[in-house]
Amino acid sequence: MIHQIDTTDNIVAFRALAEVTKEDFLTTVTPAVEHLVKQVNEINFLLVLDTDIKNFTPGSWLEDGLLGLKHLGKWNRAAIVTDTEEIISFTNGFSYIVPGEFRGYKKADFNKALNWVEGNIS
Repeated sequence: MIHQIDTTDNIVAFRALAEVTKEDFLTTVTPAVEHLVKQVNEINFLLVLDTDIKNFTPGSWLEDGLLGLKHLGKWNRAAIVTDTEEIISFTNGFSYIVPGEFRGYKKADFNKALNWVEGNIS
């Protein structure tokens, strides 16, 4: 399940808990991202992983990929907050293959991640 986190109007932020499904993306993530693109013409995105990556269903990965491709040129800043080093490293390397900046953060650095995605720090 994915819950949206209340933030400033220039970003979308989510917390993933337990199993994450295709329906989570279709009902929560996709509409929020679509609204953000209409409002600010870019995507600033934060995801807190409070579940294991293995809990993402194949349908959720498909929807995530489709959403990313649909707005490929709109990605500005995206942060993944987790205590899993492999996910942090993968996220940090993502900037080399797609437009936008991507960073991984430890859970203890949630506020830093949020400030970075909001554009308050570089």
